[in-house]
Amino acid sequence: MQHEIEHIIHTYSDYLLRVSYVYVKDEQLAEEIIQDVFLKFYQTQHQFREDASLKTYLVKMTINRCHDYLRSWKNKRSILLEKVQLKGKLHTVEKVYIEKQERMELTNVVVTLPVIYREVILLYYYEEYSTSDIAQLLEVPHSTIKSRLQRARKELQKQLSAYDWEVLSHESI
Repeated sequence: MQHEIEHIIHTYSDYLLRVSYVYVKDEQLAEEIIQDVFLKFYQTQHQFREDASLKTYLVKMTINRCHDYLRSWKNKRSILLEKVQLKGKLHTVEKVYIEKQERMELTNVVVTLPVIYREVILLYYYEEYSTSDIAQLLEVPHSTIKSRLQRARKELQKQLSAYDWEVLSHESI
């Protein structure tokens, strides 16, 4: 039994940590949430009915725990808004480095989205879940997921346009 739990932790901890981080935007807090999730799973593993994969079950537990934290009084008291740090124009020709920077910029914009939009973007684009799978995972109607995804894309487009404008205005100074 102990070996099985250790195997589950080893297999899923990195993935769940990334999921948690996207929600709470704090690495230490994300780690605490994952510890809570594994502890809760250990205590209630008999409730796992295998209706879905273990990975899906643990992701759902992680998302629920993140939602609990985001609704908590502790979270509401603290300031969670992070500013996108602009570092000016890169003066390198290494394509890999530029692509990495662009991905980081996109990630910085994604994490500023409201949670309901961030989670559908994460699950749809990063984890490649279908809209039907996301609806089942989040326990909301399929049409709601489609609407959230559409609104999230519009918000991303708006924020990326504003971000590009800020970068350009800082570069010209």
